[in-house]
Formats: sequence, C-alpha cells, structure tokens
Amino acid sequence: MRDLVILECTECKRRNYTTDKNKRTQSGRVEYKKYCKWCDKRTVHKETR
Repeated sequence: MRDLVILECTECKRRNYTTDKNKRTQSGRVEYKKYCKWCDKRTVHKETR
C-alpha cells in the first residue's frame, strides 16, 4: 500500500525530493517543509502527480 511520490518546491517549482506514503492513512496530497538548495531556505514541498 506504499506508493512512491515526488515532492515539488512551491516557490521555485523544482522537483527536489522523492518519498513514499501510505495510501490508507494519507488519502490526500502530502506537504512537508524541506530544504530547497535553489531557494537556499526551507520551503513547503507538495506532492506532485
């Protein structure tokens, strides 16, 4: 039930991270605050399709 997802920076729109999520517990799109090396700060990264 774990699917691989790609995380995209909300400011510069670059796809920086990949992670997995459990579809049973996380039904919607996930959001994490992670470091973006192009923005040089911590930004919100959202799941892409």
